[in-house]
Amino acid sequence: MNGSPKGQNSITLQTARYLEKRYPGHRCETLHVGQRIKALEKDFSPAAAALARADLIVFCYPVYTFLAPSQLHRFLELLYAAGHALRGKYAAQISTSKHFYDVTAQNFIAENCLDLGLRYLGGLSADMEDLQTEKGRFEADCFFEQLLFDLKNGSWQQRLPPAPAEAPRAVYRPQLAAAAKTAAHDVVLVTNAAPDDEQLHSMIADFKAACACPVREVNVRSYPFAGGCLGCLACAVSGSCVYKDGFDEFLRREIQSADALVFAFTIEHHYTHSSMKCYDDRQFCNGHRTVTAGKAVGYLISGPYSREANLRMLAEARASVSGMYFCGVAGDEGDTAQELAHLAQRLTFALEHHLRQPQNFYGVGGTKIFRDLVYLMQGLMRADHAFYKAHGLYDFPQKQPGRLLGMKLLGLALRLPAAQKKMRGQMSRYILAPYEKVLAQTQPRQLQTAAGGCGTTGTRGKNQ
Repeated sequence: MNGSPKGQNSITLQTARYLEKRYPGHRCETLHVGQRIKALEKDFSPAAAALARADLIVFCYPVYTFLAPSQLHRFLELLYAAGHALRGKYAAQISTSKHFYDVTAQNFIAENCLDLGLRYLGGLSADMEDLQTEKGRFEADCFFEQLLFDLKNGSWQQRLPPAPAEAPRAVYRPQLAAAAKTAAHDVVLVTNAAPDDEQLHSMIADFKAACACPVREVNVRSYPFAGGCLGCLACAVSGSCVYKDGFDEFLRREIQSADALVFAFTIEHHYTHSSMKCYDDRQFCNGHRTVTAGKAVGYLISGPYSREANLRMLAEARASVSGMYFCGVAGDEGDTAQELAHLAQRLTFALEHHLRQPQNFYGVGGTKIFRDLVYLMQGLMRADHAFYKAHGLYDFPQKQPGRLLGMKLLGLALRLPAAQKKMRGQMSRYILAPYEKVLAQTQPRQLQTAAGGCGTTGTRGKNQ
């Protein structure tokens, strides 16, 4: 199942073709589900027939913005809707990327394989250039040989027993009073709510009522996308998308111009409806530029968010990588009204006081991957390169010669027995010296709390 919109020209597909030539004792068939998704929406029978013939189904795709391409998301939706009998068949996956959140993409595919009743065997997460190296080809061999071994021995990933079914709950109805509004800040709420999704619409209505800032709502499900991201990289040079549906201008004018972004969706198949993924992917018209850095972000999520570990990581990682202030997630598993009110208060407080937070591992790791990628590909990614230079994002360690020299001199000094004796037991004091200087100069800061308070009890996703 080739999920790349590039079809035969997919880099990821070349690994599958390599394995097909490397192990000729197996009959292989390729279905370009990413490239032909519009045709499959009209007639799913070619995919149904191929799946019926298969003993092993391999999902093959490039990683697009933390997950698989929107075209493959849409294919999974068609697969669920068709109700095709896949239970008992084996499944695996091959992805290529620069290892920017390949883990969340592979987790997403694995979770859906298990939901479909497939016997999931694992995946190969390769660098885009791995197949050109002896090491990369050997690792692909290892993956496939392990796959064959597990098939022979009936060894596949076992799913934990499902959580006990909860009693049906009444649909949430708006109940929060409207807060006084101020035009000081612009908040945009991006959703893909279906017309009949009463739960999510009610949550959105209450959040808009509780927020002290006016909230503009943009529903991407109704946007006339000409198609999902093609991975063509034309925008890396020009900064503009090859599609002529106006989305890049719309994105910058109506969404990225806001002071805060709130995303609202209902969980479907471990993320949400593919219309939101199409929106995610098409944002690549900004390349690797963190154009929303410094803004506040929050989520309204309907569904079992507490049981979606991969989705929780994705929400926090997106905020951290983009340099946004993560205000948290309001859901509908507990006291929905309270969570919505608290998120609205936290968002307003963050805007009023211009709050910032440091990047965590999710953000630092992702940023360094893109930093190195853009630097190496600056000849192609000209818009990204100019942005990275202008914002000081090329923070390579070798650009700190003074510190490097200082550490080398300290290392040389500590080789001397006399210096070791003098420093014995004193290292902590020397390390703490600059911090003590900061503390000695620190003065009290007065912080005016926004009216109504900014309590956070019950708001999941709070940064500790």
